[in-house]
Amino acid sequence: MPKSKTVYKRSEGLSLMDNSYCPGCTHGIIHKLVAESLVELELLERTIGISSVGCSALNYDFFSCDMQQAPHGRAPAVATGIKRVRPNSIIFTYQGDGDLASIGIAEAIHAAHRSENITIVFVNNAIYGMTGGQMSPTTLLGQKTTTSPDGRTKAHGLPLRIAEMMATIPGATYIERVSVHNPQHVAKAKKALKKAFSIQNDNKGFTLIEFISTCPVNWGMTPKDAVDWAVDSMIPYYPLGVFKDATEGEEK
Repeated sequence: MPKSKTVYKRSEGLSLMDNSYCPGCTHGIIHKLVAESLVELELLERTIGISSVGCSALNYDFFSCDMQQAPHGRAPAVATGIKRVRPNSIIFTYQGDGDLASIGIAEAIHAAHRSENITIVFVNNAIYGMTGGQMSPTTLLGQKTTTSPDGRTKAHGLPLRIAEMMATIPGATYIERVSVHNPQHVAKAKKALKKAFSIQNDNKGFTLIEFISTCPVNWGMTPKDAVDWAVDSMIPYYPLGVFKDATEGEEK
């Protein structure tokens, strides 16, 4: 019999614990990309991740690098403190739209203005996932949530485009929005993450990668319909691409 060979295995950047996300949620894919990127760049052993509050609150169990839990919205502040005392460590925060775009928006903005040498992994699924499906700062106009049962209106404020906003900050080095709705975009997302971590490793400043993600349960959709809705409704309002790259000659 021919010898069997391993064609795929769990990344060493992930623990052996099964994650706790709902079926169809793309947090698991994003975790995989973060872990693989750190391993392939040989950065895992000196990486410290910051868990936020929300669906990702337990991700300190899922990554095999050192992890630190932060209070709601304060992950960039915690990351700043750790990076200041451990400048040779690779520091990333992992935050949802409720955590970063609402209660934590000041911490993210000021970290970028200071050009803190950290990486923010921002997962945008346009809703508060863990706490029951409330409207978040990135909920789309017309989107129904438990706190906007008739759909978001302009009276609630327009949805925040975080990547575009952060790209206007002089201290930000690299800002990109990606998606994981198909294999081609998963590959592009991984490339963006690896670039962000490489920039941090080269001490070139603040980086943020925004992921368009799904929340089938709180959206009230099947996993497939949720992916379709992300493509058809979210990406037109939150277009994918690089919004700032100061490593390509742009002034910081």
